Amino acid sequence: MFNIKDLLRLSAVPGIGSARLRSLISHFKDPASVLSASPRELARVNGIDRKTALMIAHFQNGTKFAEEQLSRLNKVEGRIITFWDEEYPSLLKRIYDPPAFLFVRGAILPEDNLALAIVGTRTPTPYGRGIAERFSLELARLGLTIVSGLARGIDTIAHLAALKTEGRTIAVIGSGIDVIYPPENKKLAERISRHGAVISEYEMGAKPDAVNFPRRNRIISGLSLGTLIIETAESGGAMITGSTALDQNREVFAIPGPITEKKSGGANRLIKEGRAKLVQDLDDILNELQSKLKPLIRKEEKKPEPPLSFFERKILDCLGSEPVHIDAISSMTELATSDALVNLLSLEFKGLIKQLPGKMFLKL
Repeated sequence: MFNIKDLLRLSAVPGIGSARLRSLISHFKDPASVLSASPRELARVNGIDRKTALMIAHFQNGTKFAEEQLSRLNKVEGRIITFWDEEYPSLLKRIYDPPAFLFVRGAILPEDNLALAIVGTRTPTPYGRGIAERFSLELARLGLTIVSGLARGIDTIAHLAALKTEGRTIAVIGSGIDVIYPPENKKLAERISRHGAVISEYEMGAKPDAVNFPRRNRIISGLSLGTLIIETAESGGAMITGSTALDQNREVFAIPGPITEKKSGGANRLIKEGRAKLVQDLDDILNELQSKLKPLIRKEEKKPEPPLSFFERKILDCLGSEPVHIDAISSMTELATSDALVNLLSLEFKGLIKQLPGKMFLKL
């Protein structure tokens, strides 16, 4: 709708954040008109005091900043989506403080309005890892976009599971989109940009400072119909995402965990206080969001289970969401370890179980 360079120049003025940018452009209709306005005209805008009006009118350092930002953006084949563009996510527009513009690698599509955020600890237990993969796979297969924060642990598992189904996923990061953190997720970010988007409200080159992450969490929840919390301590960052989702009048779901496990403390507390809905299976989420998911006619019947041999069925029946060691499986099924391993491998190929380190297995 207007010159992005002018928007970046205006955003470089000290004290001009998203709220003031939205107010100014709503009043003047475009950034160029804001930059050419007199202090008196600027001071008529709601939220703009005399000091800020003078700062905008006399600011001279925005051009270099804008040019540097656009140069960095071009290097990563990124672009900017503004609050006034049709492509800007409609769910995000409805939150209290939506970003005035987003830096984007990839594409945000209309179907991304049917999204669910999945967040949790950076150091999940085997139980948490299995649950995160299972729910992410099932939700992505239904056609929901999986939104998370590209962090280690639950976030990474959620993104990878969505990609595994060739579904869509969006990563919201707390740094510039040219500064991927953690660095080991650079290749993952590239994959996400081809099957969704990596987005940030932070300028190009911005470092992943700790203060950025609580604020970016409002975007994770803001892009989503609801947020699923899988393993978080009571002081964990996922608790902030849960709180912002509640503030935005979005649904919050949580997976319960053992009362002795600190990493389940946050999720258990949210459930106990009635702030999150307890989730045991996919229907607990789908039933709550049913009216919003009507456009998803892909809420198809579950695919029939592939044919199983007698021994495969026997093994599958003794597995659940908690990892089980091969020795225990062998004992419960009365199969030799070597025979059990052959059938476990077959079940893994059929996508029904997952092997974890240490010869541990769980049902998907």
